[in-house]
Amino acid sequence: MKKIDGGVTAAKGFKAASVRAGIKESSTKTDMAMVYSESPCAVAGTFTKNKVKAAPVKWDQHIVYDCKVAQAVVCNSGVANACTGKQGMDYCEQMADATAEALGIAKESVLVASTGVIGAQLPMDKICNGIKELAPKLSEDLEAGHDAAVAIMTTDTRPKEVAYEFEIGGKKVVVGGMCKGSGMIHPNMCTMLGFITTDINISQELLQEALSEDIKDTFNMVSVDGDTSTNDTVLLMANKEAGNEIITEKNDDYYKFVEALHNVNVFLCRNIAGDGEGATALLEVKIVGAKSTEQAKILSKSVVTSSLVKAMICGHDSNCGRIMCALGYAETELDPDTVDLFYESNAGKLKIVENGVPTDYDEEFATKILSECEVTVIADVKMGECEATAWGCDLTHDYVSINADYRS
Repeated sequence: MKKIDGGVTAAKGFKAASVRAGIKESSTKTDMAMVYSESPCAVAGTFTKNKVKAAPVKWDQHIVYDCKVAQAVVCNSGVANACTGKQGMDYCEQMADATAEALGIAKESVLVASTGVIGAQLPMDKICNGIKELAPKLSEDLEAGHDAAVAIMTTDTRPKEVAYEFEIGGKKVVVGGMCKGSGMIHPNMCTMLGFITTDINISQELLQEALSEDIKDTFNMVSVDGDTSTNDTVLLMANKEAGNEIITEKNDDYYKFVEALHNVNVFLCRNIAGDGEGATALLEVKIVGAKSTEQAKILSKSVVTSSLVKAMICGHDSNCGRIMCALGYAETELDPDTVDLFYESNAGKLKIVENGVPTDYDEEFATKILSECEVTVIADVKMGECEATAWGCDLTHDYVSINADYRS
């Protein structure tokens, strides 16, 4: 298992393209992307549990749950196509129609995705023209995949992509992905938009199970601001091009794939958390010694979502009481008198609480640890052998500035 260059075009048989369709007239960046497989793919997906679901979420749920085969994804940034009623659904179908016509594939094999302002209708003339431009630009080059990752960005400050390679039965298999997400990040499924491609040969049922299970420990453990998006979607396409014997049961080959998928998802969700709107630091919270994995998840997310903890990280202030407080109001069992807390970063590691009481630690060293761009808080609750990790970021003045005038 090794990390390799690339993203959605790293796996065999996948192509990508990007264009500037001019969806948001004030922006000069590319704003549409397409990912295409030369052969039909088994497809899996996970979607927001927000009751207000964007039209593309409903369209993709139909493709994933009912059709179970896909060959292309077309995505726009700038307008979310959420809270748009029947017209929004009609526009999804028009996007799929235009993509199907441009690529010579079935409309029912086209997934669509949108991100941006909620409540606005898509400028379909620009969208359809963008699709026409995308199709002939499709390329298997790694650069094309990178450019696609740039095109789906909104308030993101950097593209997010990764790929891993491993072997099954002497065949090289690749899993690659890209995602976007910076604000409105507090998933109950996954975070914003993620697209994962693989050339593995696997049944659709196991593909869906692998994604659904891994999301619980990766994207579902990310929070930037406590807001669950209307558009959250992660799509996984497998086109069989690696040539391995089809995986239809949970054997060693399946678990190798699960490991690669997990590595991709962890990388992507860490990058989402670290690129939170206005953020200066990635905040990682590890709970160890928990009685159950569920308990560890509840505790870690309680700390990573605390506004006071997030502000503390922004100020590099070793206010351990805020962490203890966040652990204490989590809706799960906890004995605060047994908790040990640690700070860790590239600057070192320091125990700040032992058995619920602050240690006589070096404040200057603590500040140095908390001043790094990636900071980990570790809580040993001494109740068992289970653990979990959540990812978030600090809370800065810039977060308010970005969201106070988001539409402009």
